Amino acid sequence: MEKRGHIIIIVAPSGTGKSTLLKMLFEQFPQLHWSVSTTTRDKRPGEVEGKDYFYTTVEKFKKGIEAEDFAEWAEVHNNYYGTSKKTVEHALENGNIVVCDLDVQGTDSMLQSFPDDTTAIFIEPPSIEDLEKRLRKRATDNTQVIETRLKNAAKELQRKNDFHYLAKNENLEQCYKDLVSIFTEILEQRGSID
Repeated sequence: MEKRGHIIIIVAPSGTGKSTLLKMLFEQFPQLHWSVSTTTRDKRPGEVEGKDYFYTTVEKFKKGIEAEDFAEWAEVHNNYYGTSKKTVEHALENGNIVVCDLDVQGTDSMLQSFPDDTTAIFIEPPSIEDLEKRLRKRATDNTQVIETRLKNAAKELQRKNDFHYLAKNENLEQCYKDLVSIFTEILEQRGSID
């Protein structure tokens, strides 16, 4: 029987640089598999169905909640996001190392759904002020959405020490090095590194 896979969760406030860091990690570790979440939010320019997200309606998503189809789900910034239990279980059975990008609520739920199969890494921004600069510079959200994201970030930061690992993104290269050593440790424990 193939060795069971593992789930690695990256949890970080919006604008912390996790997308950039994840892209670098996927280049470094080709054995990683991306967990594609389901969302009700609108597709952003350049995003691809089934690669970035599975896009759905609020009505269909709520039916999935009722049927307990999600290992975790949350309403974030007025949109629903969730991870399919079936998809994750299938990946674990196939020995895959699945990487999820979740918020604090989603991470809590995933740790409840798959307690023995999950490691969570919190990435901390240098400061809320720096986070605000990054979000405004990114220019993908309006002022109201940015304010909501900053309020949520302040709440999420209160939980930064509740997970298996903590990395701070004050300097992208240093944060990346820290994450590489964390990922290497996790993968070596699982026998998933060459």
